[in-house]
Amino acid sequence: MTAEAEPEGLEASQTRSAGPAPLPGPAAPHAREDWERRIGVRSDPAVQPRAVEPRLPPPAGLTARDGRGAVTLSWSAVAGASGYLVHRAASAAGPWSPLDHGGGDVLAVPATVYTDTLAEPGREAWYAVASVTTIEAPGGDVSGGLAAVPRDQGDARVWVAVDAAASGTPLHRPWRPIIGSEHLSMLCRGTNEQNFDVGAELGEALRLAHEELGVVAVRAHGALLDELRVYREVDGQPVHDFSRLDAVYDRLLELGLRPIVELSFMPRDLASDQTRTVFDYRAIISPPRDWDRWGALVGGLARHLVERYGIDEVAGWGFEVWNEPNLVVFWTGSQADYFQLYDVSARAIKAVDQRLRVGGPSTAAAGWIDGLLAHCDRSGAPIDFLSTHTYGSPPLDLRPITAAQGRPDLPIWWTEWGVSPTHFAIVNDGVFGAPLVVAGMKAAAERGEALAYWVASDHFEELGTPPRLFHGGFGLLSVGNLRKPRWWALAMLERLGDDVIPCELRGDGAGGLVDAWATRGSDGRVAIAVWNGTLDQSKAAGSPLLERDVTLNVDGLESGLAYELRHHRLDARHSNILAVWESLGAPDWPDDATWRTLRDANRLELLEPPRTVVPDGGFVELAFALPMPSVSLVDLVPVAGTTPPT
Repeated sequence: MTAEAEPEGLEASQTRSAGPAPLPGPAAPHAREDWERRIGVRSDPAVQPRAVEPRLPPPAGLTARDGRGAVTLSWSAVAGASGYLVHRAASAAGPWSPLDHGGGDVLAVPATVYTDTLAEPGREAWYAVASVTTIEAPGGDVSGGLAAVPRDQGDARVWVAVDAAASGTPLHRPWRPIIGSEHLSMLCRGTNEQNFDVGAELGEALRLAHEELGVVAVRAHGALLDELRVYREVDGQPVHDFSRLDAVYDRLLELGLRPIVELSFMPRDLASDQTRTVFDYRAIISPPRDWDRWGALVGGLARHLVERYGIDEVAGWGFEVWNEPNLVVFWTGSQADYFQLYDVSARAIKAVDQRLRVGGPSTAAAGWIDGLLAHCDRSGAPIDFLSTHTYGSPPLDLRPITAAQGRPDLPIWWTEWGVSPTHFAIVNDGVFGAPLVVAGMKAAAERGEALAYWVASDHFEELGTPPRLFHGGFGLLSVGNLRKPRWWALAMLERLGDDVIPCELRGDGAGGLVDAWATRGSDGRVAIAVWNGTLDQSKAAGSPLLERDVTLNVDGLESGLAYELRHHRLDARHSNILAVWESLGAPDWPDDATWRTLRDANRLELLEPPRTVVPDGGFVELAFALPMPSVSLVDLVPVAGTTPPT
């Protein structure tokens, strides 16, 4: 690596409009064509972004480490930065472009370590990094450039050192507060054309999310969809009827879960334009034609829920105003129209009871964040949580934005997040997404209250019903509730201990390609997640060059106390139901015998049989190969009846 040319003419684009190529999908032509035409179009391009900070200085201390098949960059954090935009060029003279890892959404990354696996082995690449405030604000100045040359051969090892005796901090589990689902009226649905009981299977999927992943609430589109008939007009007068929504929420509460009430979409009789719709089920996306009647509907809904379920219960829910109003495909109005929708909704909810929680802007790609906060300061509208969405990368740090607006403690809810924003994307079914899920949750644990995976189940009808068992669906669970690799990634994290303990990494790709999360339980168990993954979706099928040999050193164990070692693994050959399905001929819909085979194989697998280890002076060393992509969960469980020497 060499340094010191100053990059010029850098582009500061932070988002992209399309992800990796999807599989063929089942939607009716009008729904899919409309979706693909409008999904990348902003709803109010004339809005001038309001940067919450002046242009930030570039990061200092940029380093570039050559690796096998990759280059790992690191730099110093910049106060006030929400993230960092990595640029690359073929030479010190440019031209420079932001690295696009194909995630289909925000290009900036939140951490100060990034591994580039797009670079061609054996060819020199130059790197520079800029600090960013918000997605809509101009990019900051860039750092000086550094060159690196990824290798195409040689050993590649990472050392992971864990101190099991050190003081820990409580583990925050951002996957627990919320999970996403398709419109919850499907809970009351019957059998579909493939003979699946949709309501029963979706209910089972949500029950599993609650029991196996610790999830406590569900966010879904469509609390006001016309199929629920919450609003209609008779002889020109509004009629509210929440009985069908009651059935939906009753079922959700029976499952042990609470709703996050997404106030969408517009009831037909209240819409200013009934012809503007989205999705196969034609949800109406226009503003209301009568703001007073919208406010009365929202207030009436909040009042009804409090009367039916009690304020102590409903105060633990949340009311989210609309869905992604910064995209034309979801909102035909302007930003000012959305702010009016937010004000009217928030005030109507708070008029019922101040303890009810309301938030927004529920935007795509972290848009309009500082805009809504600034608007609430001007209008006096209440806001109890900040919500937004992102895909394909760990979420950015929004704390600098809320702090700059005088709200440093405002809860941050990422109410949609996933591996890809693209329907029928192949990365949704295979192992590639698993380490990305783990990395995203670790990043979010330090930067927000909730990171809601979108969605729990492949019973999902935005662009039509599922065409086959594995079709690139957003669900963590397939139709039939087979657990996909992304599900197992979250299940591994749920098995971590109570406290985070120190964990240091060094070596080829350490902290970027390969990372770890070490924990300790109150029972003395030490659980460590170690993963190998890249954001680069061109490597969805894996890459032998990116495999790493890992040496895991755990110190500070009870010397002389026996531990049972359990090593669970998620990779191409372990805990991968997609590979099992493919080995059975990849039938669109399995017959009964194939279903039995799939369900028998659908488990979190061990890399090796459990064995007993006895620390030598409190120290244990383990060595194993870690493919890309893969996730390991290493458990050291004290053996009952053994005691350390006195």
